[in-house]
Amino acid sequence: VPLVESGGGSVQSGGSLGLSCAASQYTSEKYCMGWIRQVAGKKREGVASIDSNGRTDYADSVKGRFTISLDNAKTTLSLHMMNLKVEDTAIYYCAARTSSEFCYYNEHDAFPDWGPGTQVTVSS
Repeated sequence: VPLVESGGGSVQSGGSLGLSCAASQYTSEKYCMGWIRQVAGKKREGVASIDSNGRTDYADSVKGRFTISLDNAKTTLSLHMMNLKVEDTAIYYCAARTSSEFCYYNEHDAFPDWGPGTQVTVSS
């Protein structure tokens, strides 16, 4: 089952949005999953990661505003975004791998599997 994001949309600055990604195929043993975003014409930017030990890691730009989590059944990866800023506008991707080593927010090049992305637009 491929990764597929849901929950993107448009919101005003200061608002909140939640993203989800079906991820049960990766959570049987060791894993690392993350959220990455990209603005057209710019490089992909790691946002947050979570590993099979529950350890999370965040980009400085989103710390205190975004929360990455996995539900209790370990089937859905989520990204809860609060106090959104115009600069958070991007396509957001979920990504995963079946190893937990070096699971940091900026190690997104190590993810072999990606979803198609979902657009998040924040207006002023």
